[in-house]
Amino acid sequence: EVQLVESGGGLVQPGGSLRLACAASEFTFSSYAMNWVRQAPGKGLEWVSGISSGGGVTDYADSVKGRFTISRDNAKNMLYLQMNSLKPEDTAVYYCNAEQVVLRQSYWGKGTLVTVSS
Repeated sequence: EVQLVESGGGLVQPGGSLRLACAASEFTFSSYAMNWVRQAPGKGLEWVSGISSGGGVTDYADSVKGRFTISRDNAKNMLYLQMNSLKPEDTAVYYCNAEQVVLRQSYWGKGTLVTVSS
């Protein structure tokens, strides 16, 4: 069974940092592009960041550019999101998404809650 398990969420003060992790299993992780997607309370899904299957290409939403860094370790089947200079508007459930366009496959984790508040 394909699994994506997020971790690292929690409560942090504005200006603080968190590092999210996503552990992948039961699929060929290195063949999938990966994304972080978030959902703030009462709002829809918002794409945050993406990384290519090999890790050489990354992209960010304007709202997080310069503050968040996405990375992956294909040897460990792990995806990361380093979040710095956190703002209250970053409060959301953060989901890990695996995407394979050619195979038309997409997998999702159950999410981890990040709360930015003083």
